[in-house]
Amino acid sequence: MSESTNTPRLWTFEFLSLCLVVMAAFGNVSVFYGFYHYLGTIDIPVVWRGFLVGLEPMAAFILRLAVLPWLHVRNAYSVLTASLVLLILCSCSYLWVFTVPAMIVLRIVHGATFMLLTSAAISLIVNFIPKERSGQGFGTLSVATMLPYAVIPPLCEALLPRVRGEADLYAGVSVFSVIAIGLLVLLRRRLTGAMRDMDGALLRRPSMSEIRRNFRIRAVLLLLSATLLAYMAHATFFYFLKDLSLELRTGNVGLFFTIFTTTMIAVRVFGGFLFDRLDKRRFLMAGLALLGLCLFILPWASTPSVYYGLAGLYGLSVGVSLPLLNALLFTASPPSLRGLNTNMTLFTLDLAYCLMPYLGGMLVAFGAGFGVLFHVSLGFVALSLVMIAVPSESMTLSTKSQ
Repeated sequence: MSESTNTPRLWTFEFLSLCLVVMAAFGNVSVFYGFYHYLGTIDIPVVWRGFLVGLEPMAAFILRLAVLPWLHVRNAYSVLTASLVLLILCSCSYLWVFTVPAMIVLRIVHGATFMLLTSAAISLIVNFIPKERSGQGFGTLSVATMLPYAVIPPLCEALLPRVRGEADLYAGVSVFSVIAIGLLVLLRRRLTGAMRDMDGALLRRPSMSEIRRNFRIRAVLLLLSATLLAYMAHATFFYFLKDLSLELRTGNVGLFFTIFTTTMIAVRVFGGFLFDRLDKRRFLMAGLALLGLCLFILPWASTPSVYYGLAGLYGLSVGVSLPLLNALLFTASPPSLRGLNTNMTLFTLDLAYCLMPYLGGMLVAFGAGFGVLFHVSLGFVALSLVMIAVPSESMTLSTKSQ
């Protein structure tokens, strides 16, 4: 991955280290791919299961808007370190929590902790992504967020018969947080030095007037809305694929996750350099169209070859779509608000992962099959595609800025 001397550096120690910290954070949440199913094994009533699954992202969703205006580069390191310590405590607490009231408290604390961790990490990492390398930078960052989904689900499926239950696995992933804390200790001096060289506008927190002006930028609003819809579709896939797979009986969900995430990562690693050379908007629209096709066919996957083939196509579509949504938003944002807007994509992720378990769980409780949920998510992708297709001068310019 050599870089031209005329091209701003992306592969710095700070950028790669922070990507590893982000990877550790998502390693903690990827283990909850079967949480809806786990709640049934500890006799949580079905009416509460979707609510409890969505409560962790709901807490993050509610608190993130209050935290983002307060969070900035100067306090991000301290927040990041404290959040990792709290995340260890949350992960281990699942060993002793089996009732609805206690689970409500734990899910709220877990969601707030994960929100603080990811927001602080993003506030730091966007300062090490050059505008000219935004596509590749967010492609790399998205690999860090998704790599755990390639490794953790199949590993958990293999380990589950050898442990007492899923709670042991939820506690076990706290080792990632311990490693991340050690990495932050090594990184502290370099981050301090990097901040001394930053523009003063990047170090202070944005004013409310700046934030209001930011949300009057049409491209920003369209891209955030499209991102929300794409994440709502992906949340349906993440939380209900295991139950759909058990219903279809055509393949193993752990292997599906492995194929999907391996394909997605390969796209971003080996094709990431193309993200900054091609028309981002058209490339994104093609990725969303393929995503919608996968969601349409998946409930009818009647053979293993179709089931696992869709895993690869789904990985290809997500591998293209999600980093390009982030890259377009990054280049359409004012420099001092790139951290805020990138964190707003996490807000849309929280909202999607909060709404879909609740809505999906209610549909299932009223008798809908899991295939219906995937066809509903197809509608979200279609709306997202329409929003990207809407002409917007800021968005058009951002596709040509490279």
